[in-house]
Amino acid sequence: MAELRHSTMAAAARASNSPAKRDSDASAASSPFAASTSAARGRGDDDGKDAHRSSPLLPQHHHHKQLLPSPIRSLLALEDPRPPTASLSYRILLAALALLLLAALFSAPSLWSRFNAPYLCQKEGITLHCPQTNEPLSLWENPRAATASWKPCAERRSNEPSDVPPENETSGYIFIHAEGGLNQQRIAICNAVAIAKIMDATLILPVLKQDQIWKDQTKFEDIFDVDHFINYLKDDVRIIRDIPDWFTEKDELFTSIKRTVKNIPKYASAQFYIDNVLPRIKEKTIMSIKPFVDRLGYDNVPMEINRLRCRVNYHALKFLPDIEEMSDKLATKMRNRTGNGNPYMALHLRYEKGMVGLSFCDFAGTREEKVMMAAYRQKEWPRRYKNGSHLWPLALQKRKEGRCPLEPGEIALILRAMGYTRETQIYVASGQVYGGKNRMAPLRNMFPNLVTKEELASAAEMEHFRKHVTSLAALDFLVCLKSDVFVQTHGGNFAKLIIGARRYSGRHRLKSIKPDKGLMSRSLGDPYLGWASFAEDVVISHQARAGLPEPTFPGYDLWENPLTPCMCRA
Repeated sequence: MAELRHSTMAAAARASNSPAKRDSDASAASSPFAASTSAARGRGDDDGKDAHRSSPLLPQHHHHKQLLPSPIRSLLALEDPRPPTASLSYRILLAALALLLLAALFSAPSLWSRFNAPYLCQKEGITLHCPQTNEPLSLWENPRAATASWKPCAERRSNEPSDVPPENETSGYIFIHAEGGLNQQRIAICNAVAIAKIMDATLILPVLKQDQIWKDQTKFEDIFDVDHFINYLKDDVRIIRDIPDWFTEKDELFTSIKRTVKNIPKYASAQFYIDNVLPRIKEKTIMSIKPFVDRLGYDNVPMEINRLRCRVNYHALKFLPDIEEMSDKLATKMRNRTGNGNPYMALHLRYEKGMVGLSFCDFAGTREEKVMMAAYRQKEWPRRYKNGSHLWPLALQKRKEGRCPLEPGEIALILRAMGYTRETQIYVASGQVYGGKNRMAPLRNMFPNLVTKEELASAAEMEHFRKHVTSLAALDFLVCLKSDVFVQTHGGNFAKLIIGARRYSGRHRLKSIKPDKGLMSRSLGDPYLGWASFAEDVVISHQARAGLPEPTFPGYDLWENPLTPCMCRA
């Protein structure tokens, strides 16, 4: 028994001298719960307590922790003044706070990018949400534009080195026909520069191709400043004025299929050009690409390529000085018609015969007009027309969906509901309106101060510009761009480029109105809707349709709404 007692005491002594035991004792000494428990065991063990307090085995950092304020020590789990039953709730609270902190850290980049985005309004589905403002509604300005500021940033940076390969290292030469009207040609030119950059190729100055609608023989140099175009882009893409002299098969670029790249899908990616077009250019040295309408995508190309397209559109493509000067005169005459500095509205009225026919929508008119329009559609678009029996339900559906051009009378109702008065000065950019004076009568009765460029300028002033249809279109473009309010009646490249340029240049502070054509369809079909209710609907629905930059979405082009690479916060 003595041996057993001796062995038991020795084991206890070894356990008390072990490192684990010493750490446990030290922790117990620093814990308030251990101190209180020790006190409860007995008040008479003063010697043991004094020895414990003065033990040299206690780590020094425990003494520093004792100096921290009680709330901080509790948060760091150095002390827990609550009963043990609350410990689980305390741990759950700490875990929840940790999760919230992690969520904040992960969401911070997206919140910052959203705050730093070059647009104000946020799109959720088809609904556009714009920031609230206390400023009163204005007929001529976007009050929300003052809630943030941004600037164009598509220009090449001053410290950005040129990355154009030497002439003897070029991948080849590309040649394109820019088809359609002036604005479609403008987009094609921007895309041509972009694909030349993608493939490290040399771009031959694009040819503006005559088509069956415009029937115009305008050359690039008749509209745009060629020297500025080439020099401005010299650090991005090599551009030459004409086909190289050493190439003797020039006619083949216009006629031979051997020198033509065809079957490029619409909105093709940058990788498609690298994989499918670049090998043929390297093989043949010089190739033409046609057709070239909408043959480069937007969300499937590198961001720097979209930025380059903005650079071409907003900086490199400049109209000739005489076109710029004449547009300034027209804008000045608009402002001075009733006094100095009065604002004016520009209305892009798309109601030409070709547009009405191509839309395949039904419009108000006499039976004779409808018969003539049916014959016109059957002649121009026989495959779509067929026998015409399916067109009536199709026309109704398109009008309900807001896909039909607004008639002059319809846009007059919208403008009057917005609050524009008879005294409003309106510059009309349009071709020959289908239906003539009778079709224009409702608009002119409500807004008698309608003028065109031909009415503002004398015949002698306009004579120089009548040589080319595209010169007249360029004048309309610039006068609309400089207007205080721009209003479109239907989509298209003209309106798209105008709105995009106003957003990019900072003129989004002035309104660019895209009428809600679906609202007009619903309102005009409601026989019980009064004018007051209609006017209220128009004002509310168009508060977010006044030209503020919006976020983009897949497939949405940058001509109407420049992408983030083209704009940045000021």
